Order: sequence, then C-alpha cells, then structure tokens
Amino acid sequence: MRPVRLRSGSRAAALLTAVTATATALALTAIGPAAPAAAAPAGATSPQPGDACTTADLGTRHPYIKTTEVSPTITHFKGWYVTEGTTGEQAVTTTTETTIKVSVGLDDKIEASFAVDALNKAGVSVGLSVKMESSTTSTESNAVTWNFNQPGYYGVYKGTKKVTGTYGSINCNRAQQTDGSWALRWAEGPGSGSFTTYTTLEEGAVRCQDQVPAGSVMAEAQTLLDCGSPAARAAHPAGAVAPTAKQRRDSPARTVAPAARPEAAARAALDCQSAVYKIEVPGKPLSWGAPLLANDGVRLRPSSIFSAHLDNWRLCNVTENDGVLEATLWNWGNGGCATIAEPDASTERAILTTASCVEDDLQRFYIYRDVPGSTSIGVQNKYTGSMMGHDRYADGEFIRQYSSGRQDGTGTYHLTGV
Repeated sequence: MRPVRLRSGSRAAALLTAVTATATALALTAIGPAAPAAAAPAGATSPQPGDACTTADLGTRHPYIKTTEVSPTITHFKGWYVTEGTTGEQAVTTTTETTIKVSVGLDDKIEASFAVDALNKAGVSVGLSVKMESSTTSTESNAVTWNFNQPGYYGVYKGTKKVTGTYGSINCNRAQQTDGSWALRWAEGPGSGSFTTYTTLEEGAVRCQDQVPAGSVMAEAQTLLDCGSPAARAAHPAGAVAPTAKQRRDSPARTVAPAARPEAAARAALDCQSAVYKIEVPGKPLSWGAPLLANDGVRLRPSSIFSAHLDNWRLCNVTENDGVLEATLWNWGNGGCATIAEPDASTERAILTTASCVEDDLQRFYIYRDVPGSTSIGVQNKYTGSMMGHDRYADGEFIRQYSSGRQDGTGTYHLTGV
C-alpha cells in the first residue's frame, strides 16, 4: 500500500490515497495542485495600450503582463529510507533546495500598489493563486510529518509552482491620430522588468516506482530522487539517505542580489531651456515649491513676490521619445534639481526633494502631456517608475511618489509658462 498522510502543518499539502497493489496492477497515486487554481479577483478592467484615457489619468500608470512561465520547483527535500519495522508516522526534517523570493523589478518589498497589481495580473494570466506580498520559501517550516506504511526509498519534499515573467507599464499620453488630430491614449511607458512569485507550498513523499502526473511538483521531486542511483537500489538503514551526485549538483540554494545602482557622477553641466514654468495644481493657486533647507522637500506653496523663485522650474537636458518628454527639473530659487533620495527610491510615498544636480536617473523625469492647447501633465521619475502627486490639497503638503500614481486625478498638474 502507498503511504497515507495523517497530518501536516501546511493547509495546501496534497493528499495521497492508499491503493492496494495486486499482481496485475501497479499502485497508482494522484496528487492535486496546491489549493484551488482560481486567481485573486482582477478587479476593474485594466486599460490596454491604445485605449482612450482622460486628463485625470496623466498622473497614473498601470502594469500589464508581457510573458509568463510556470515551473514546478522543489523548495525542500530529503532522501529517506524506510525499512521493515520502521514504517509509521515520522517527522522528516528536509533540506532547503531552492529559495524563491517574491519580487517585482529590483524590489522584493512588495508594498507598493503597482507591484501588487502586477502580481495579481500575473496570477490571473496563468490561472493560479499566487503570493502577492513580501514572502520567501526560506521562511517555510522544513519539517514534513508523514505516515509511511510501505518500506522503500522515498523523496520527502515540499514544493511549489514558481511563476516568473516580464511586465511593462502603460501611461496616459497624447497621441496624434491618422487625421492629424490629437487624443489621449494609453501607451506603453518606459517602465518594465521581471517578476517572480509562487503558489502555496505543497508537500508529500514519493517513491521511484510511483506513477505521478507529468509536470507536477511530485514529478519534480521524483526526478530529484535520482532513481537510477546506487542509493535508490541499495539496502540502507532506516532514516536519511546521503544526497546523490545529482542532488548535490542541483540543490545549492542561491539568491542573487540585484546589481547596485551606479554611483552618481560629479555635478552635471545642464543644458536648460530658456522657458520658466510653474508646476501648478489645476485651477488652484498652489504649485510646486522647492525647499530652502536641504532636509526639507518639495511642497505645495502659494506663489507670491516672496516666493524667491522657489516656485520656478526649468526643463534641462530635454529629450523626446514617442511623444514623451524626458527632462531634469532645475529650480531657479535654490539651484538644485528635483530628485528622490536614493535611500527612499523603493519607498511608496517617498518625498520629492532637491539636491545638487548630477548625472543620475533619480533626477530624470518623464513628462506626459495632454493634447496641444492644454498645459496638463503627469510627471514620472525615471529610476523609480513612480508618478508624482500629493495626498491632499493644502499649503505645505509634500509632493510624493506613488507607484501607480494618484487614481483620484491629484497627480495631474499644469506646466504653466511664467
């Protein structure tokens, strides 16, 4: 008879059914997937490239999934030999084989709405319920309690379906139509990257002679068992079996840290346009005001004769690609450039500030524009991919970054010439 599981610490563990072996039939076992395959609700219909957008959308962005791949992956494993007289319930401490960490782009702290939305869409696209928060399989308990009621060579495992792929982002920007007119359309933005997530872990025990579904986590564990090895064929005392050569070759768990961002170069020599602008809240008297103090940030401030040009900005080192401007925002009042501080680059709602102007993508911004004749814009940091906005309309309110922008339209501003 096949082993029957009595209990487990994982709610998503598979159930093995005991089947009596006969002289003419092999013991067959089926294992179900980890938890229902229904993905989390997708929510409102997401815009697609080419769809119409509105002025309020200029300060927002959305992810879309380009490619996906699902692969069964063993995260914990132990070769285990059960002899006559040692069958029954046993707790097997497995060894970590592969560590999977949830990540979107270079960020493994899944706190921002854009990252959560991207993982949700990834789960929907493959029809699986996936992790959508900061998580790693290394934190999963590696003990598996199983009832072994047949002697033999077993692979005791925990595993999951690893979901990887690439994503892009779409932003609202003006586009010229075939008749020469202009309209606002969702278009692919510059932000893109790769993601990694996984389904709930399942666990079990498998023998070489078991027939298992192809492409399943159980089949992956059976492959790792290396059934052609001497360890699989030899008589062995009960308990752990030394790893085979294949297991030693395949099993080292490594995580690769993302490459560090290059250090900023020396002070940049900027090529600034002569025009001077205010970045205003539409229809309101408050606009972006740069700080006087180094430890302060860009805030909404009223413009007056006492503003000392802190509300005046120039666009520098301007380029344009597919209708999207890219520029450094230089402040006339303090001589600094708008930036997100490097330690806060991955932080949702990090404050926009100014610093000495250098060659640094943290000081570069994409500007999405309304149709000609309108001064409405949305502003996106090049390095972080986040949109600029504010929590509420109030004197002294900080300008902050939001990974998906402000969905209430408060990330749309007016670039008004002075």
